[in-house]
Amino acid sequence: MENGEFELGTDGPTAILVGVDESVTALRAASYAVGLARRQGARVVAVYVAPITSFALASSAGPGVLAAENEVHSEIAKELAGLAERIVGELGISVTFIAAHGDPYHEIVRIADETRADAIVVGASLKAGHRLMGSLAVRLVRAGKWPVTVVP
Repeated sequence: MENGEFELGTDGPTAILVGVDESVTALRAASYAVGLARRQGARVVAVYVAPITSFALASSAGPGVLAAENEVHSEIAKELAGLAERIVGELGISVTFIAAHGDPYHEIVRIADETRADAIVVGASLKAGHRLMGSLAVRLVRAGKWPVTVVP
């Protein structure tokens, strides 16, 4: 490259970002990403994004509802971080766990840019509405910036 610009995905991935949550497809995606990282000698960046729900944003949602929702997302993040630590111990690959809060698409794109990820792995959406409106995976593929693997 002429201007010293970072080139993504030239010789296989060196940093694989995987979107994780408590869904079965996300856990399968994490397993796939870990296996790929082990074979490629890459590092894994596991990202959990606690979504901002429309219910929580509603003006009628009181501070108790918001606190309860934050507690649930905090517990999920702790469990997933613990899983990442076990993977590091068992397989000896580099795994960084990042918890974020906001829109999953925007947070994954932001973190992929910040960590210089050159591949993204996500689980297929289990929500019926995403077939009509577009899922996280479809949005990432349309961005056209990284190879995106969607695990069923």
